[in-house]
Amino acid sequence: MTGAKASAVLAASGGLVAAFALPASAAPETAKTATKDVETSAPVTPAASTAAPAISAPAVSTPVKGVTVGVRGVTAVAKPKPKPKPKPKPKAKPVASSTREGALVAAAERSSDKASRSTTRTAISTSAKQSSSQVVNIARTLLGIAYVYGGDDPSGFDCSGFTQYVFRKAGISLPRTASAQQREGTRVSNPQPGDLVFYGSPAWHVGIYTGGDMMIDSPRTGKSTSERNMFGTPTEFRRY
Repeated sequence: MTGAKASAVLAASGGLVAAFALPASAAPETAKTATKDVETSAPVTPAASTAAPAISAPAVSTPVKGVTVGVRGVTAVAKPKPKPKPKPKPKAKPVASSTREGALVAAAERSSDKASRSTTRTAISTSAKQSSSQVVNIARTLLGIAYVYGGDDPSGFDCSGFTQYVFRKAGISLPRTASAQQREGTRVSNPQPGDLVFYGSPAWHVGIYTGGDMMIDSPRTGKSTSERNMFGTPTEFRRY
């Protein structure tokens, strides 16, 4: 009995081991085989379990070509170049006063008679003698210089530029324009050589009185400084 019990226990134990080792579906049959083998020989290795299902990689799909997204019906236009800035207009030259002054002098000269012009030519030929006035003597050294509007030196004179330059050489300061020279001088009714002779009020022309009916001035464009008869009727004489 003792040997029989031991065999039974061993058989039961072998069955339990087999049951744990094998799948549930094979457990009953394996238990029987194991019981038989215990009595006769060593336990038989259970059969290999059912093979796992094969796993295959998915087929590589062909890449889809990208679709270009854009806007239809729109044409690119180049940005227009900026317009060039207009060039600044050159400043107008101050010729208005010169034109007016020259026109007034020319008109006054035309009003003088032929006898007056004849006297001018005679006076010029005898004007080399010295005057009692230093101003007149300086003015006579500057005859023949061309009229230049705005000129105030021997490269070219206008009427008031000439008188200002001559008086400065004599040590007397004069304003620049004919009207200003007229305002600052002392008005005289009995002129002497070296006084200023004015046309217009305010003055638009000025010359240097040299005696008798004569003066030295810078007349207008196209003319030069000269000693000649006073044209027309002077407005007034002023002394410095």
